Amino acid sequence: MKQNAHPKYEAIVFNDLASDTKFLTRSTATSTKTIEWEDGNTYPVIDVEISSESHPFYTGKQRIMDSAGRVERFNARFAGFGKK
Repeated sequence: MKQNAHPKYEAIVFNDLASDTKFLTRSTATSTKTIEWEDGNTYPVIDVEISSESHPFYTGKQRIMDSAGRVERFNARFAGFGKK
């Protein structure tokens, strides 16, 4: 088997910028930026814009779109389109 065929799978911290939540997990992603974690060890950190902690699908704060109104508006706008 070839040596060094796979990337290193190491502990890393993901920092959710939207909710200021940090997750310690393992990943092949790397970063030069580091952070000291609660256990006293230093880990690489990757800043993410959104995660399961702040995404509306996971938090239950979804907005429901009024699709019926949009369809009616579309039909009214193009009711006479293509007729001679």
